[in-house]
Amino acid sequence: MAASMLAGLGGGGALPVEAQRPRAATMPAASTPAGARRWPAFRDAFMEELFRLDPNFAVYEGRHDFDGQIQDWSPAGLKRLGDFYRRSIAAARAMPVRGLNRDERFERDYLVQVAQGRLFWLEDADQPHTNPAWYVGTLDPNVYIARNYADAATRARALTAFLRNVPAAAGNIRANLKTPMPLSFANYGAAAFNGFADYYAKDAVAAFASVKDAAIQRDLRMAATSAAAAVKALGGWLESQRPVANEAFALGAPRFQRMLAATEGVTTPLATLEAAGRADLARNRAALVAACAQFAPGLTVPACVDKMAANKPKDGPVAEARRQLPTLRAFVTAHDLVTIPGTEQALVEESPPYNRQNSAYIDPPGPFEHNIPSVYYISPPDPAWDKATRDAFVPGVDDLLFTSVHEVMPGHFLQFLHANRSPSLFGRVFVGYAFAEGWAHYAEEMMWEAGLGDGDPQVHIGQLSNALLRDCRFLSAIGLHARGMTQEQSRRMFVEQCYQDEGNARQQSARGTYDPAYLNYTMGKLMIRRLRADWTARHGGRAGWKAFHDQFLSYGGPPIPLVRQMMMNEPSARAIF
Repeated sequence: MAASMLAGLGGGGALPVEAQRPRAATMPAASTPAGARRWPAFRDAFMEELFRLDPNFAVYEGRHDFDGQIQDWSPAGLKRLGDFYRRSIAAARAMPVRGLNRDERFERDYLVQVAQGRLFWLEDADQPHTNPAWYVGTLDPNVYIARNYADAATRARALTAFLRNVPAAAGNIRANLKTPMPLSFANYGAAAFNGFADYYAKDAVAAFASVKDAAIQRDLRMAATSAAAAVKALGGWLESQRPVANEAFALGAPRFQRMLAATEGVTTPLATLEAAGRADLARNRAALVAACAQFAPGLTVPACVDKMAANKPKDGPVAEARRQLPTLRAFVTAHDLVTIPGTEQALVEESPPYNRQNSAYIDPPGPFEHNIPSVYYISPPDPAWDKATRDAFVPGVDDLLFTSVHEVMPGHFLQFLHANRSPSLFGRVFVGYAFAEGWAHYAEEMMWEAGLGDGDPQVHIGQLSNALLRDCRFLSAIGLHARGMTQEQSRRMFVEQCYQDEGNARQQSARGTYDPAYLNYTMGKLMIRRLRADWTARHGGRAGWKAFHDQFLSYGGPPIPLVRQMMMNEPSARAIF
C-alpha cells in the first residue's frame, strides 16, 4: 500500500492553513488517581498530543487543521516524541482493569501496542539517525495534490506552507543521519529526495495551474524552488556517500525479535516463524508446479511463469487495472464474501516519479475525510534498466489481477472502507502494517479459493506469483536481519525460489534492507488464515466466511493477536500460525 506504510514512516471541508488550530488536550499524568481517569478522555488526549507532535500523520488521517506543518526532527523534538510515548504507555498500563469495560480494555491494549511500536522505530531501531526511509513519507506532498479535500486555492496555500518548512526539515535530516550508511539506504534516500526535488518544482506547481490568484502562484513557485533546492542538496549528499557506504543494514536477531513484539505483539521465536514461512513457500511452490503442469506441460516452472507474464495488458497496466476493478467488485458482491460499505471509489493512476520503489500501492483518504476517492498507483519500470528488464517488470494480466485484488477489492481499499467506519476511534486512525498487508495478501488467496478465475491455471499462476513474492519477503526479512543473508543472496532467492523477474528481485532485495518489517504480508496472512479456521469452526465453516470477514475488519487495524483475543474470547493476546 502507500509508502507511509513502510516501517518507521508513518471530516468535512478543510480549514484554511492560517486558521487557528485547536489547543491540544493535555495527556493525563501517570500519577493521576486511577479513579479520576476516564478512558475516552485519555484516548482522545493521546491522539491530539500525537497529532501535535507528528502533524504529518494528522494530515494524512484527514486532520487538515494541521496542514502545512512538518514534524520537528531536531534532537529536542525527537526527545519530546520518545518521552510522550513512554509517558503514555506508563499511564495506560496504570489504569486498573476493573475500571474499564471490555472494549475499553481492548483500546487500552491497542494504544499501548501503537506507542510501543512507534517507540521501537524511534529509539531501539534508531531510524531517525540510521535510515532515510524514516523521513521519506513525511516529505511526500501528495496529500495536498491528489486529495480534493478543499478547493484548489486552499490546498495550494497548504502546500506552500508545507514547502516553506521543507528546508529546515532537510537540514535536520542531514544533521541526524549517521555515516557511513548501507549502500541500499543511500540509494533509496538519493532516489527519493532527488525525486522530490523534481516533483516539488514541476508537477506540484503544475497541479495548481488552475488557481488564478497571482499571489498564490508566486508564493507557491518561490516555496517550491526553495524546497526543491534543499532536498536536491540532500539527495546529492546521499549520492556522495556511495563510495564509503557499507552493508551494515541488519537489525540483528535480538532486535528483530523485539521489533515483532513491539510493533505486532508477536513473540513467536524466530525459528518457529522461519519454519512457518518455509512451509508456506513450499505449499505455494507445489501449487505452482501443479498449475504449470496444466497450463504449460513440458515447460520448466520459470518458463511457465514467463509464459503467464508474457500476456501483457494491451494498453498498459493502468488501463487494464481500471477494467479489472468493476469485475472484482461484482465478484465480491455475487459471492457474498464481505460487506462493501458506502459508495466510495478507487481511481487508478501511474505513480509519481519520487515514489516508485514498489510496483503498486494505494493512497486511501483518512478517517476524518469524506467523499474523497482512494488512488491506486501503479509504477512503470525504471528507465535506467535495460529493455529486457523493463519489459519483464510490466506485470502480466493475471499477475496484475491479484495486485488489483490486493490494493483495491477486497484488499486495502475495502479494508479502509471498514476501518474508517470502525466503532473504535483507534481502529479508524491506527491501522497496523501486519493487519493491512496481511488482510490484502490474505484476500488474494481467498478470492482464488472463492472461484475467481473459474479454476483457470493461468489465473492461478498469477495468484501464486504474488504469494511467492510475499513468501520471499518473509524469508528475506528474517535472513537479512537475523541470519546474515546478503542483499545479493536475497535477490537470487527472489529469482530462483519465488520466480520473480529481475527488476522486482532487485527492488525487493533492496527494500528488505531498509524495511525489515516487510515480512508482515505473509505473517499477517498466516495469522488471519489460522484465525478464520478457528473462528469458522464454531460459526458455520465455509458459510461463515462473510461474517468472519466483516467482524475481523470491524476492528480497524490493530495487531492481529489482539483481534484474535477478542474474536475467540481468549484470556490473552497471542499469535498463532
